[in-house]
Amino acid sequence: MSHQQFKTEVNDLLQLITHSLYSHSEIFLRELVSNSSDALDKLKYLTLTDENLKNLEFDPRIDIELDEANHKVFTVRDNGIGMNKEDLVSSLGTIARSGTKNFLKNLSEEAKKDSNLIGQFGVGFYSVFMIADKAEVISKKAGEEQAWKWTSDGKTGFDIEEAERDTHGTTIILHLNDNGKEYDNRWQVEQITKKYSNHIAFPIYLHYEKTEYGKEGEEPTKTPTVEQINSASALWRKSKNDLKPEDYNEFYKTISNDYQDPMHHIHTRAEGQLEYNTLFYFPKNAPMDMFQADYRPGVKLYVKRVFITDDDKELLPTYLRWVRGIIDSEDLPLNVSRELLQKNKILSNIKTASTKKILAEIQKLQSNESKYKEFINEYNRPLKEGLYSDYANKDVLLEIVRFKSTAVEGWTSFKEYKERMPEGQKSIYYITGDNETLLRKSPLLEAYRSKNIEVLIMDNEIDEVVIPMIGKYEDIDLKAVNKSGSTDELKTDEDKKTEKELEPLLKKIKDVLGDNVKDVVASSRLTDSPSCVVADENDPTAQMAQMMKAMGQPIPDVVPVLEINPNHEIIKKLTDSSDKELLEDISFLLLDQALLVEGTPLKDPSAFSIRLNKILKMAL
Repeated sequence: MSHQQFKTEVNDLLQLITHSLYSHSEIFLRELVSNSSDALDKLKYLTLTDENLKNLEFDPRIDIELDEANHKVFTVRDNGIGMNKEDLVSSLGTIARSGTKNFLKNLSEEAKKDSNLIGQFGVGFYSVFMIADKAEVISKKAGEEQAWKWTSDGKTGFDIEEAERDTHGTTIILHLNDNGKEYDNRWQVEQITKKYSNHIAFPIYLHYEKTEYGKEGEEPTKTPTVEQINSASALWRKSKNDLKPEDYNEFYKTISNDYQDPMHHIHTRAEGQLEYNTLFYFPKNAPMDMFQADYRPGVKLYVKRVFITDDDKELLPTYLRWVRGIIDSEDLPLNVSRELLQKNKILSNIKTASTKKILAEIQKLQSNESKYKEFINEYNRPLKEGLYSDYANKDVLLEIVRFKSTAVEGWTSFKEYKERMPEGQKSIYYITGDNETLLRKSPLLEAYRSKNIEVLIMDNEIDEVVIPMIGKYEDIDLKAVNKSGSTDELKTDEDKKTEKELEPLLKKIKDVLGDNVKDVVASSRLTDSPSCVVADENDPTAQMAQMMKAMGQPIPDVVPVLEINPNHEIIKKLTDSSDKELLEDISFLLLDQALLVEGTPLKDPSAFSIRLNKILKMAL
């Protein structure tokens, strides 16, 4: 026997599960049945495609055995693919997905009380420790001779030793604690199974002792009984007319490991050149790993109800990786390999049609304002990825993504912006950055605010990448107000005259600042502030430059263009001054304070402080 420690912070997580989720402890049975169903799916596929397993005797089933007399043991057994020693270590030796440690560290006590961690972190099998003091897993992998036994109390670690098992598959024996004894009865098991697992595609049998009462005075007799307690039919192949909302919701929980009802579902049957069924769900909350490179795909692929894979990231576009559900094709060969899947024209056509169906359904959601707001709060960011990765659906995506604005509260669309544009306005204006509060207070907005021109607030880093690539919405140019040429169409003849008059001062300031700026120009966008910084039309913004550096891309330091307000009192007094030292100090202060307002760190904070104190002293 070998003893091994858990790989992650098992005590903290199990304590959190036990104390936060006790009201949902029935979920343990859903998790065990789902695991057994996956094991049966995998073996069913292999018996059709693997020459070594084609002759394997296989009658897929899941069995649940009760100990109603003593309430000490609860057993779930399947004859699926099974696990060997290495599988047991990798599958049961790691308690949760990456990110759990940081989550536990940051989770407040109040949040712990309300957390539905099962589903959010895929703790799955470990939910058994809510109702059991000890779990034994006896498993034998199909095609192998040796069985193995994994044992753990869910606290200190686990033991693995050789064991005996007649057939391939897995048996899970739970030694119930006081909290678990309530589930060791026929009625509870039937109700929980029908609630969560009625549509598992394999029969689930319940083993119990049926009590029969004879004549008065006679002792009741107990007869060992086995009954199937689920419908064992693929829900996605049923007619929509035969299904209720609760059927869809409970099936979603079965395939997604989510405790909440989904936000929305889409059920489709396609007939014609291609025949396939799809059932897609929008989770109420975005998956926790949505922005991780190793995210887990949410769509399972079946062929003629035979499970093929749940680990293919090509079934839907990457920007729809948050969608959960089923694709079941009638046309793909059962022995299709992973390599062939990625190049298969049939699957490519299903992917294209499914993507269009999902996007069309999102468009329909827009008619329900509150529901769409809920949707956008969760999935606006990944949908924007589609704007540069899915050119074929760009027009649809442009209608469904949302942005913040200086003109309205909450979210708005390009279409709504266009409808609000005053006559004569030629462009849609936007400002990018990483802090909404700073962007709304930016001096760059002063001229637009004074002219009642709406500016879209884009405070997500992806906007820096996506929006410049779009270029236009319908026939209207998109212009970033933090680019130097964005105010050209707003300039008046008076602005141009003022620029000409200010040229001598602009040259002096440019000479003082040297390589710290790309240029110094008179601003037509400022009304209250003395200065601001913008990026040259051909340069990336400061935020884009930071993103590129963070991704390891070599990029020279971006030098800003300094714009100064000709009508500001500071600039007017500086124009009349002949004090070279004062000109130098004010020039650097104009640049530094403009950088600070935009959230850009100063190269030399000490020099800024010295100059500021010198000017403050002069003002006293």
